[in-house]
Amino acid sequence: MNETDTGTSTETGTPATDPTATDPTATDVVGLMRTELRGPVIAQGDPEYDEARKIYNGMIDRKPTAMVRCSDAADVMTAVDFIRDHGLELAVRGGGHSGGGLCLVDDAITIDLSPMRWVRVDPAQKTAWVGGGSQLRDLDHAAHAFGLAIPAGIMSTTGIGGLTLGGGHGHLTRKYGLTIDSLLSVDMVLADGSFVTASETEHSDLFWALRGGGGNFGIVTAFKFQLHPVHTVGVALTLWPVEKTREVLEWYREFLPQAPEDLSGFFAALTVPPGPPFPEEIHGKKMCGVVWCWTGDLARTDEAIAAVAEVEAGPPAFRFTAPMPYPALQSMFDELLRKGLQWYWRGDFFDRITDEAIDVHVKFAENLPTALSTMHLYPVNAAAARVSEDATAWGYREAVWSGVIAGIDPDPANADAVKQWARAYWHDLHPYSMGGAYVNFIGEDEHQDRVQATYRHNYDRLAEVKRKYDPNNLFHANQNIEPAAGKAA
Repeated sequence: MNETDTGTSTETGTPATDPTATDPTATDVVGLMRTELRGPVIAQGDPEYDEARKIYNGMIDRKPTAMVRCSDAADVMTAVDFIRDHGLELAVRGGGHSGGGLCLVDDAITIDLSPMRWVRVDPAQKTAWVGGGSQLRDLDHAAHAFGLAIPAGIMSTTGIGGLTLGGGHGHLTRKYGLTIDSLLSVDMVLADGSFVTASETEHSDLFWALRGGGGNFGIVTAFKFQLHPVHTVGVALTLWPVEKTREVLEWYREFLPQAPEDLSGFFAALTVPPGPPFPEEIHGKKMCGVVWCWTGDLARTDEAIAAVAEVEAGPPAFRFTAPMPYPALQSMFDELLRKGLQWYWRGDFFDRITDEAIDVHVKFAENLPTALSTMHLYPVNAAAARVSEDATAWGYREAVWSGVIAGIDPDPANADAVKQWARAYWHDLHPYSMGGAYVNFIGEDEHQDRVQATYRHNYDRLAEVKRKYDPNNLFHANQNIEPAAGKAA
């Protein structure tokens, strides 16, 4: 790439302009895009603007200049050219699930991929092409008809783009690896407005970086995944009173890493929601427990989790086991954690759960600030750990758990309370972590050193790829990797 390609000055990283030309305002650019794009351009003052700028996290209330809803890759290419050439701020929205709200920036232009929501499954090759604005529910539904799935998330409303580019983990990770381990190729638009396909054989350096490096390198308009045989899974919920958190975690930290790869179970501290399958007598009670997913012989589901009887705390106060279509498991928490709630989260990777860490979990589990606030420890070992540490940008192949602390509530008046709880919990727990976090669990108010800690030994290589494909950091509304110093390749 060069100065002409990007419309920017490689030396300064600022828009290259003609000093004799009249600089059009953002409003002018929005008007021009409306004449060039197939998809709608929704600007401040338009009747649908406030609805268009809403995202999953209701705590985010930013006001971009416009939401550019792209209908296809051609729209994305055109929008990138307009935004770059006129020196405007750019953000990208896929499924709109960004916890930190990085898809919205005040007075910027958001390229919104939500109209690009489609899935095409090839059952013979067991592959699927997925549009960049799709949610997990779209792929889960389409692939399930053929008894197939990919390891991705625990909620069907999650955007597949942000989850995948960050690495991606979920119920199937111990069996089939991270989401990026099932990624075969992508179609994407670069900072210079060009369209490329990246895979192991085309733009392989870019493909390496995309697998965990987030949205730093361009806009992915379509993903191609390798699918895996999954149809009906065994689901189990085992809950204990919150006072038993220490005993349950002491058992869980020994059992889970050695469990069969067909079994995954994430630990949670929670307040029991009202409604099925929970009996009325535990509604509203603080508890701890494990959400299990078994991909083996369904008749052996109970046998697979029989070890819960070994917990010194005694048998679970509540136990539920049932076979469930995989999309039903993926959507189990959708209604409880619906769009528009106040969210604030922090994360870390762990290779062990120390006694000191358990002390912290006990303290904060007993003081959950709201009914929806929670802490999860997601297993990311087994199949995910067998991938070479330099095969993708994901920097923690030796991690066993990806933890997230989430302060959640529907009432904006409680936003500060859930933030303070999550920050305090993270502050006390972080010393017992591996230092970095799943990039999608890093808050937008955290420092740049957290991003570097997350990519570890891969950061410098990522910065070189960034310099090659986005030397002026057009794509910086993310957990940003700054281009390496020097001229663009």
